[in-house]
Amino acid sequence: MMKKRLLVIFIVFLLPFFPNAQSYPQNYFRHPLDIPMQLVANFGEIRTNHWHMGLDIRTQQRVNLTVRAAADGYISRVAVEPGGFGQAIYINHPNGYTTVYAHMNSFFPALASYVKQQQYEQESWKVNLILPANLFPVKKGDVIGLSGSTGASEGPHVHFEIRDTQTENCLNPLLFKFPIADAVPPVLTRLAMYDRNKSTWEQTPQLLSLRKTGSLYTIPGNSIRVGSNKISFAVGAIDQFSGMTNPNGIYSAKISMDGKPVSEFVLDDISYNDTRYMNAQLDYPYKSKGGSVQHITPLPGARDVAYNTFNGDGIIYLNDNASHQVAIEVKDANGNTSKIQFSVQYDESLRRLYNLPNGERFLPNNVNIFERDNFELFTTEKTIYDTITVRFFETDNKAANAVSPVFNFLSAAIPSHDFVTVRIKPTGTIPAEWRDKVVIKNVSGTRTYVEKAEWQNGWYTAKFRQFGTYQLFIDKEPPTINAPGTDLSKATRIVFTPQDNFNTIKSFRAELDGQWLLFTNDKGKTWIYSFDEHFPRGNHELKITVEDAAGNVTTKSWNVTR
Repeated sequence: MMKKRLLVIFIVFLLPFFPNAQSYPQNYFRHPLDIPMQLVANFGEIRTNHWHMGLDIRTQQRVNLTVRAAADGYISRVAVEPGGFGQAIYINHPNGYTTVYAHMNSFFPALASYVKQQQYEQESWKVNLILPANLFPVKKGDVIGLSGSTGASEGPHVHFEIRDTQTENCLNPLLFKFPIADAVPPVLTRLAMYDRNKSTWEQTPQLLSLRKTGSLYTIPGNSIRVGSNKISFAVGAIDQFSGMTNPNGIYSAKISMDGKPVSEFVLDDISYNDTRYMNAQLDYPYKSKGGSVQHITPLPGARDVAYNTFNGDGIIYLNDNASHQVAIEVKDANGNTSKIQFSVQYDESLRRLYNLPNGERFLPNNVNIFERDNFELFTTEKTIYDTITVRFFETDNKAANAVSPVFNFLSAAIPSHDFVTVRIKPTGTIPAEWRDKVVIKNVSGTRTYVEKAEWQNGWYTAKFRQFGTYQLFIDKEPPTINAPGTDLSKATRIVFTPQDNFNTIKSFRAELDGQWLLFTNDKGKTWIYSFDEHFPRGNHELKITVEDAAGNVTTKSWNVTR
């Protein structure tokens, strides 16, 4: 009896350290395509504002490949949207998991007919349909549609996910065993060290070069002396599959000191509500300069997602002058491991005194408030990952219809997890008839965002999810609509590409003889109608109505013949 107890204890102790020793069913799900399974991207790969939450399966640079159900179940949800997943199918399975198939070109005929019917009933091409279990049951291997490149896809592939049906958390599909050969350990490219007596956002990390000897990575001299008694590390690494050269994301990284674990991240179970925390795992300011490393120790405003810490905060504390052994293990989902080993020693003579930058400071886990005579910004408790000194200044700008200076607040190099509320007081009086035509324009790095602003007691207010510049504009210019031509007898489709001075089309509506007409809007650039039974031969009135972010509306009608 004693031996059995010891065996159970030993197995439980090992589970957290071996990714495949999970309770996930093995070989339960089949490959959803009929070609060899090769990946463009894996689970946990770094993307803009999120971890990649599934597998991107190659379709040999082709579209319209047959996509099949990965296991028995029923289609529980169908979504159609201009970005994101484009056209996607969700299948619930009896074992408590949901599989997702995204960027599809089309659904199988019965489902496509049902979706089209719902779109006409809702008068919306964009739909999110929740389906009952008895409507579209499927068997493992049933055809559910054809692959494509719809939504936020830059090339043909199938985005495939496995979720926990109850929580909707995304799980790492590679832990379920698919036919993908992987005997290649992660490749480590760089190691970064931080002084955790100060904010990671207000320092440049010390970069340590790595050299590989056999299966082990080391730093020059195998040791380092530091002038800080609180340090952490971040690692630059990629993973690859056998026979493939494209870089993928790593599964986990764990750091130990003197044989005792200190901190680790494991990318295996993530909610879409939490995926933006990727911006805290990545050294975001360093990324803005062209580098890429992932923190093994969490930032103070992002400790609960993807991380496990073993001493409270996951920081390495050097409380003496002795030499300590540091080990870092980086793994992929198949258990292939790369290791870094070196020693670290605290040397008080290397300690550097530093002065905090002048200015107001935004703190993690706090509501932060910034107020000036004509500009205000408020965060929530979840907005900031690490302490940052506010950098703010105004710039005069004579842009057409601008009614405020350009307010520069921090930069795109500082991520914002939650929405920030921006308030701007306009320069001069805005006539009452124009007050509902005001927008705030936010430029963050190379991207521009425009939000309609609400008038509140002399201020205009809007919410954004990134820092940068903010400026107030009156927008009285309605969108423009191209003419389709009047003789459509030889055409197969109609294409509209509305134009707006702020590049924001809030809504598009088409009517044929007073009845709503289904135009697709993949990728949000153009609206396309392919002729079907809803547009019979003959003479008709075609009416298009377009609205921009400020609420300016343009309506045009044409007498057309098909």
